[in-house]
Amino acid sequence: MARAAKLDNEASPEADRFGDYPHPRHTHRLHGHANAETALARAFASGHMHHAWLIRGPEGIGKATLAYRFARQVGAQSHPNLLIIRRPWNQKDKRFAATIPVDEVRRLRGFLSMSAEETAWRVVIVDSADELAGPAANALLKSLEEPPVRMVFLLISSEPGRLLPTIRSRCRTITLAKLGETDLRRAAGDAIAASDGEPPDDRQWPKLASLADGSVRRALSLAGTDGLKIYERIESLLGLMPKVDWSAAHALSDELSLASAEQKYETFFDMLLDILARAIRAHAVGKPDGSVAFAARLIPAGRLATFADVWETTVRDRAEVQTYNLDRKTLILETISRLAAAGRAA
Repeated sequence: MARAAKLDNEASPEADRFGDYPHPRHTHRLHGHANAETALARAFASGHMHHAWLIRGPEGIGKATLAYRFARQVGAQSHPNLLIIRRPWNQKDKRFAATIPVDEVRRLRGFLSMSAEETAWRVVIVDSADELAGPAANALLKSLEEPPVRMVFLLISSEPGRLLPTIRSRCRTITLAKLGETDLRRAAGDAIAASDGEPPDDRQWPKLASLADGSVRRALSLAGTDGLKIYERIESLLGLMPKVDWSAAHALSDELSLASAEQKYETFFDMLLDILARAIRAHAVGKPDGSVAFAARLIPAGRLATFADVWETTVRDRAEVQTYNLDRKTLILETISRLAAAGRAA
């Protein structure tokens, strides 16, 4: 898929930007969240704007886009009235930090010391607040407890349970829902068009929308990384469980462990974990999930807890591989082996 040149002149990559698609600050159309945007606008217009808002919802549905649109509304479109707190880029290691360190939050001091008009509002966007390291979370909490005048904090979160309860208690919450298929297609289409890409054809959209599960980010990932083909390979591997086609498993792990295949690797694990989560949830409630009906056969009677453990282990190991730059091929093969073992009768 063709891509346009980078939209920003910044020297370093940005952790809150997905691939070469437009950054949320350049995504001017918001789909599916008119009520949330109206709520923020009314709060600001009332003259009694709360100083901190937690914008929560599934990953990739437009939370950051909403935050930047609101920042533009109150006049904090750019430096010096807008501060972004996010994972920094390590120029030496050519990697993003695994979490947001305390030094990023301490930038608030300089932000507050800069001169600004008395009538100007300042906006701080934390994207994502889920990634705050312990000391960073405590430093942010102090600012939320003693909020400066005419400043609003917008905390973006896909997993609010990871935040300190004291941080959540100091925020008003806006919950965004997954996008419906029409809004999903419009939002994904806007991003693809802005990057000079080729959109999926009409035959691919129903399956892509089902797998994206309301997330624009996931739809873009699927569209830009042969995601539907990766899904078919996952489906083929899982369909044989507890048997394993090790030839196919090694071929897949060799392909996804290449340095040039990072997005495909991420797409693989995003889909695999989502399929497992849906299968576990469907098994637990006794209600089949038609979108991953084949995965229901993965979990024999009495093995639900075992599969839940495999899911948790995979999430943890994936994070460790990213943090410590460990071998991706090993992770893929170990995950397949664990799934096969979990499906065998005790």
